[in-house]
Amino acid sequence: MKKITLLGAGLVGKAMAADLCSDFEVTAVDVDAAALERLRARHPVKTTQADLADPEIVRQVVRDADLVIGAVPGFLGFKTVEAVIDAGKNVVDISFFPEDAFLLEELAKRRGVTAVVDCGVVPGMGNLILGYWVERWKVASYECLVGGLPFVRRKPFEYKAPFSLVDVLELYTRPARYVENGQVVVKPALSDPEFVEFDKVGTLEAFNTDGLRTLLETMRVPNMKEKTLRYPGHIDLIRALRDAGFLAQTPLDVNGQRVVPFEVTARLLINSWKLREGEEEFTVGRIVIVGEEDGRPRKITYNLFDVYDRTTGFTSMARTTGYVCTAVARLVLEKRFARKGISPPEYVGKEEGCLAAVFEYLQQRNVVYEMREE
Repeated sequence: MKKITLLGAGLVGKAMAADLCSDFEVTAVDVDAAALERLRARHPVKTTQADLADPEIVRQVVRDADLVIGAVPGFLGFKTVEAVIDAGKNVVDISFFPEDAFLLEELAKRRGVTAVVDCGVVPGMGNLILGYWVERWKVASYECLVGGLPFVRRKPFEYKAPFSLVDVLELYTRPARYVENGQVVVKPALSDPEFVEFDKVGTLEAFNTDGLRTLLETMRVPNMKEKTLRYPGHIDLIRALRDAGFLAQTPLDVNGQRVVPFEVTARLLINSWKLREGEEEFTVGRIVIVGEEDGRPRKITYNLFDVYDRTTGFTSMARTTGYVCTAVARLVLEKRFARKGISPPEYVGKEEGCLAAVFEYLQQRNVVYEMREE
């Protein structure tokens, strides 16, 4: 039985462990002993408590793995993936780190490693889909809207964080890049808000976030945009926090103590934004690709609406993110995707049969993308 080492046992990590442990020997590694105990109590998974902030520890815990899956918070992601690659292990990662993954390209090729990064829902599934169609059409535009939201709307924020709170807050502070008429445009996060209608949900508000990432380098598509979805009114509250300095990273002197506003805000919000056990939420998304095939205009739309799984207790965001990652992990283990170096998901989508395999894998787990072609 092949061995998978899973780095991170949070909301998404535990769903991936459960998904893989019937077919592979899974070892979950996390600094949180309680999280590991909960996972071990429910699933046949080995666990190791370790501080993954130390690259040397990362190299040690992946030593016996046939494949590594990275699910640590974004601020740990780059160094973690670097350590895994340096250890000569293939890796599929969802950590959404801010650094440029292609800085690790030379190391990955030198070590003969397949490293798939940004392999979640967005970035991730949208990249896979775009990579597939770029090989078949002359694509003119790509738009991806996605958000994870609670069913119960509680004032004032009407939001719960379905993954690392720090990573959520960074969505609101990291400058957003998109492509318009072949030119990269940089705007602040939360910019260009617009109301968008969704079946089963109603009106949501979309705003710019930095979700295109590697697509800016790998895809020559003249118009590309990614936006995050929230309930209307959420943006104004976050803008107020940001503009008042609550999301600033520069330390302040407060009564002789150095205080980072971002860290204080994260600590204050964690109680109200944390998903409670059994709290139901959903993921909604829309991916629209417009282009032409043999001179004929074409348009294809993928709609996603997924909900909390009451049977397993896994959140929708964990399912829609984690199962894309585990699907691609299986492709790598089966050598159906074996490109050496850094591979964002659009490279996987280009490979014959890979996107179809991921869609089938998701559908078996009741994560369904409804496709409409015009």
